[in-house]
Amino acid sequence: MKTRKILALSTVATVITAAAIYTAGELGGNTGPAFNLIKTAQAAGSVVKGPNVVAPDRYVYYPGTEKLDRREVRVIACGTGMPDARRDSASACFLFEFGNGEKMIFDLGTGSMRNINALMIPSEYLTKVFLSHLHTDHWGDLASLWAGGWTAGRPVPLQVWGPSGKTKDMGTKYAVEHFLKAYNWDYVTRAYKITPKPGQINVTEFDYKAVNKVIYNENGIKVLSIPAIHAGDGPVSFIIEYAGMKLIFGGDTSPNKWFVEHGKNADFVIHEAFGTPEYFVRDYNQPPQLAWRACCEFHTSPQAFGKIMSTIKPRHAVSYHSFAEAIDGVRAGIRETYDGPLSVAVDNMVWNITKDKIVERMVVSSDRARGVRGPTRQPPPVRGQPSPMSDFIKKGEWGPAFNAQNKMLDAHSKKYNLKKMDWRKQKPWYKPSK
Repeated sequence: MKTRKILALSTVATVITAAAIYTAGELGGNTGPAFNLIKTAQAAGSVVKGPNVVAPDRYVYYPGTEKLDRREVRVIACGTGMPDARRDSASACFLFEFGNGEKMIFDLGTGSMRNINALMIPSEYLTKVFLSHLHTDHWGDLASLWAGGWTAGRPVPLQVWGPSGKTKDMGTKYAVEHFLKAYNWDYVTRAYKITPKPGQINVTEFDYKAVNKVIYNENGIKVLSIPAIHAGDGPVSFIIEYAGMKLIFGGDTSPNKWFVEHGKNADFVIHEAFGTPEYFVRDYNQPPQLAWRACCEFHTSPQAFGKIMSTIKPRHAVSYHSFAEAIDGVRAGIRETYDGPLSVAVDNMVWNITKDKIVERMVVSSDRARGVRGPTRQPPPVRGQPSPMSDFIKKGEWGPAFNAQNKMLDAHSKKYNLKKMDWRKQKPWYKPSK
């Protein structure tokens, strides 16, 4: 089911799936992926040789069906939109999956965990988060990863890497510490009922002014940081080195010298390209004086994006940070200044990257994906911890309804040999089934 062919042209990167040819990045229109068919008898992908066979080489990615080559990286756009996340566009988030088994989340904007969860990856593998900055559309779904992974069986703490700030209270460490304070009720109750360890978050804060400095170096993966310019001191862009390749996640940034200097010779570059000022006036209800500054002063316009890419000349460029209705304008603006390989990203776009090819497809996943167990079980609750529930509240339990479920719970206890752990026997209302 793999689609692994690429033809590089002078103006675009073209992904080939036998009979279907479409321009990389010219996919994300208002009606979903668009492609132009060659006039053959084939419908899509390679030849289907019978009425009851696996259809090969589809131009989609089914999560969990492909094993990456050791020197390959898969990048999935789990959020490409704006701060006001909506069903078809979560806020910024890109999942990097490496051929050595590592997985890293770069930014975790509001709504993006829905797309991550749809990939059905065991939560114990989703523990490493790199934050480019602290706007909610880049870390607002940390709560969903934190609590959702906890209840889905993550056995270990989360790890977060993020920049310092101009002052202590503007840095990542301060933000996460106060995140945990804000969610203290959530933490205490889950720690008591489930287990405390997955509720911990370990923070590695690094200097946002550092230029091309290594902030992570494990298992053949290096992550480096360069400063970014966006709204205030603190934002950064990330450079990822793996298997002789250089990949970049820009976060939010207006054009800057660090990106141009250190972005050269990159294989794969993700950089924002905001909607045009007219789009923000017409479709986003912004006053004109804010629209042209938002687009073009503290974000990067399509034309500026194109100029950056035509200067650093990546093997493949990816723009993000716009809703579907703005994409045509974004693409047209980029093409004024850049004619190289391009994807204008939408949610659930996926790229497989190796030294000799880059393949773009779309994720096909379930709207009702369930949590998937990994190989490691959570530790048990810690004994002797004080209950967060007072006697006043405990005495409010209504016995008849609890006892009505005893027959069902007895069967569950017998199936899983839970007799010694029967919590009901401690309750004053408990009446065993006859």
